Amino acid sequence: MTLTSPPRAAATVSGRPAARRPNRMRAWATRAPLLPALIFMIIVTQLPFVATLVISFFDWNALYPDQRRFAAFANYGEVLTNPELRKSVGTTILLTVTVVLVSLVLGLLLALLLDRRFRGRAVVRTMLIAPFLLVPIAAALMWKHLLFNPEYGLFNGILNAIGGEGAIQPDWISEMPLLAVEAALIWQWTPFMMLILLAGLQSRDSELIEAARMDGASGWQIFVHITLPHMRRYLELGVLLGSIYIVQNFDAVFTITSGGLGTANLPYTIYQTFYQAHENGLASAAGVIVVIGSLILATFALRVVSSLFREEVSR
Repeated sequence: MTLTSPPRAAATVSGRPAARRPNRMRAWATRAPLLPALIFMIIVTQLPFVATLVISFFDWNALYPDQRRFAAFANYGEVLTNPELRKSVGTTILLTVTVVLVSLVLGLLLALLLDRRFRGRAVVRTMLIAPFLLVPIAAALMWKHLLFNPEYGLFNGILNAIGGEGAIQPDWISEMPLLAVEAALIWQWTPFMMLILLAGLQSRDSELIEAARMDGASGWQIFVHITLPHMRRYLELGVLLGSIYIVQNFDAVFTITSGGLGTANLPYTIYQTFYQAHENGLASAAGVIVVIGSLILATFALRVVSSLFREEVSR
C-alpha cells in the first residue's frame, strides 16, 4: 500500500504558499492608513523639486518669458564659476562650521552640567531648552533689536552701565556682521546639541564608570577614555543634523543683515537671484545644489542614527 501526499494545489494559491497571502494582506492593511500622508508628501515635496530640476536646465528670466531656452548644464556651470555665488558658498561653509562646532562644544558643557544631580535641575533644563523652541524669525528679530541695537540694545546697555557715559557703544551688526549672525544661530542651536549629548551621557554604563572610579581613575580620565569614546556617535549625529539645518538657514541672514556686509549665504543668494534678478533657471540650479548637499548630509545622519539603534538593541 502506497501513501500519496495531499494535492499541492490545496496548499498554494496561484503558485504561492497560502500562508503568505494573509501576511501580505495584513501588511497592506497596516500601510493603507499611511498612503494619504505619503501621497500628500509626494505632492508637496517631490513634485516641486522635479519642477525645480526641470527649470534648472533652462535659461529663463521671468522678465523675458518669451526668450527662455534650453541651456543644459550652463546654469550649474555658472553657479560654480560666478564670483558672487562662489563667495556665498564660502560664507555658507564658514557659517556652518563655526555655528556647528561652537554650539557642539557649548552643548557638551551644558550636557555635562545637567548630567549631575542638583536642586532645580528640571527648571534649569527647561530654561536652557527654551531658545530652541522659539520661531527662528522671532529669535533673529530679538537679537537684532533687543540685543544688537546700538541705541537701546542690551549689550550696549551693559557696556554703558559698566563704563559710564564714555563707554564704547559699538554698532554690532555693522562692525561684526557675520559674528552677529553666528551668535544668534549658536544661541538657538546649542540647546539642540545639548539634548542629543545629554541623551548620550545618560546612556553610559554606570557600572563601568563606577568600576573605573574604584580603580582610582580621575574624572578627567573617565571623560577622556570612557565618556568621549561612548559619545562619538552622538557627536557625529549632532554635527550632521546641525549642518543640515545651518546649510539651509535663511531666517537669521535675512533678518539681521539682509545679506549685506559679506553675510549672504547660498540660500539668501538664491533668494536674491530668484526674487530680485528674476533668474529662475540660475536660482533653480543653485537650489538643486543645496538640496543635493543636504541629502548627502542627511544620508550620513541616517546611518549614524541607525547605528545608534543597532547598538541599543544589541545591549
